[in-house]
Amino acid sequence: MADWENLRYFLAVGRSGTLSGAARALKVDHATVSRRLATLEAELDVALVDRLPRSCRLTSIGSQVFDQAVRMESAADGVARIARAAHKPLVGKVTLSAPPVLAAHLLAQHLAHFRAHYSEIRLSLAAQAQQVSLSRREADVALRLVRPEETGSFARKLGVMPFGLYARRDYLHRNQPDRWQFIAFDESFVDMPQQKWLLGIAGARPIACELNDISGHLIAARAGAGVAGLPCFLGDADPDLIRIGEYVPSFSRDIWLVVHRDLRKTPSVRAVMDFVTALITEHDGFAA
Repeated sequence: MADWENLRYFLAVGRSGTLSGAARALKVDHATVSRRLATLEAELDVALVDRLPRSCRLTSIGSQVFDQAVRMESAADGVARIARAAHKPLVGKVTLSAPPVLAAHLLAQHLAHFRAHYSEIRLSLAAQAQQVSLSRREADVALRLVRPEETGSFARKLGVMPFGLYARRDYLHRNQPDRWQFIAFDESFVDMPQQKWLLGIAGARPIACELNDISGHLIAARAGAGVAGLPCFLGDADPDLIRIGEYVPSFSRDIWLVVHRDLRKTPSVRAVMDFVTALITEHDGFAA
């Protein structure tokens, strides 16, 4: 029988395509991944991976083993979720994954309030732009800006996050739209909806600077670097900024709450879901 831990390392290699990528995902060193993979191949007496100069490629038998290992992982995670759901007290750790703008500028501000009501729950807030896997327990609850499609999950739309154009109140060209300069993301975010919206408005007008974090856009706009496209709940709350561009195309992102069905009724997870739902649905900056 193959050791499950060795299979787990093999899965990470298969997903990342490199030993170093698997090491980062598992938070171990490169040598540990290599040793675990070699041990698994010795246990099964087959070559699972072709080690190329810059990558790892699954062999034919490796691909078959990978598919079976994914099923084993899903079953193991299901057992863990069922066991966790059986625990009734409002205790333990709950991981909440959220887009950085919501994590930093909304959720983090209310952690003390949550703690005051649920002192035995340790809420771990992860600011993540990428989607995480609930089935692999990378998070217990997640907020997403696109409709979730993960099988086995329960999703609910909580509201809509509108965006607008903002500049410093004394921005030099505030009343001269043809001279506006814009604060944008770089080319690696070319497919992000708010980047497309902003660049569509900017047209041939210059990009003043590029920052790959919405908090950076807020700070740069506050400093007078140019015009930023910000969530209205963020821009409207800043006394140094003013909303401009009355006739620009409207834009918004949906906010979705998602949790794995097996954990949906776990009391500690339910408490986090209710906490997040109340923050979004009762906030004036979000539309229904």
